[in-house]
Amino acid sequence: MKPTLLKGKLYLIPTTLGDTNNSDLSKQTEPMDVLPQTVKRAIDFIDTYIVENEKTARRFIKSIHPEKVQSSLKLSALNKHTEKSEHFSMIKPCLDGHNVGLMSEAGCPGVADPGAVIVKLAHENGIQVVPLVGPSSILLAIMASGMNGQSFAFNGYLPIDKSEKKSALKNLEKLSGDKNQSQIFIETPYRNNKMLEDILQAINPTTYLCIACDITLPTEYIKTMRASDWKKAKIDLHNRPTIFIIHRM
Repeated sequence: MKPTLLKGKLYLIPTTLGDTNNSDLSKQTEPMDVLPQTVKRAIDFIDTYIVENEKTARRFIKSIHPEKVQSSLKLSALNKHTEKSEHFSMIKPCLDGHNVGLMSEAGCPGVADPGAVIVKLAHENGIQVVPLVGPSSILLAIMASGMNGQSFAFNGYLPIDKSEKKSALKNLEKLSGDKNQSQIFIETPYRNNKMLEDILQAINPTTYLCIACDITLPTEYIKTMRASDWKKAKIDLHNRPTIFIIHRM
């Protein structure tokens, strides 16, 4: 009888929240300052990866394991341009007995990240999923906010349309008060300043707002105040990865 081939595992490999290859030192994070040794060990033995961007993924792998032979790496791109029909071929190496690493552009795979579809497919095909410890801007922000860490919700991106965004903010504010639940959301970095302006126009002056940006970077900024106090503050969030949290208490 032909022996049954053991399946490989899908390793969820977190990355840093800053760009280790950016010439601007304020946007750099030393990888091993925020990542455990388990991440380095996984990269040591995995040669097949599913990534959002091949160029940045190769740079990240090199920063963790400089001796790794780049030509030995097999990378598949998973982003908004990837067809659904391509997904199965990405996990096929696991079915053939090879371990595969899934990496996000920043932080944890599968959390506010397209990798979730691959994780779901792995479960459907009996492939063991191994999540590794790493930085999540969402969790780090709620940890540092002083808001309700027992009950919170991540809402992703809010509508771009001004009236729809205002309605969404009002609804989240009401939900936070009704359920005592902190409401987390994000914006495209170049629209952060406009988002802050819209938040302060939409919510009650006594509602709390936490702004957490550049988490784990040298320029990290995390502060929680009432909306009325934020109106007096001056902060530039342009092109800085930012988490917004509101809570009406």
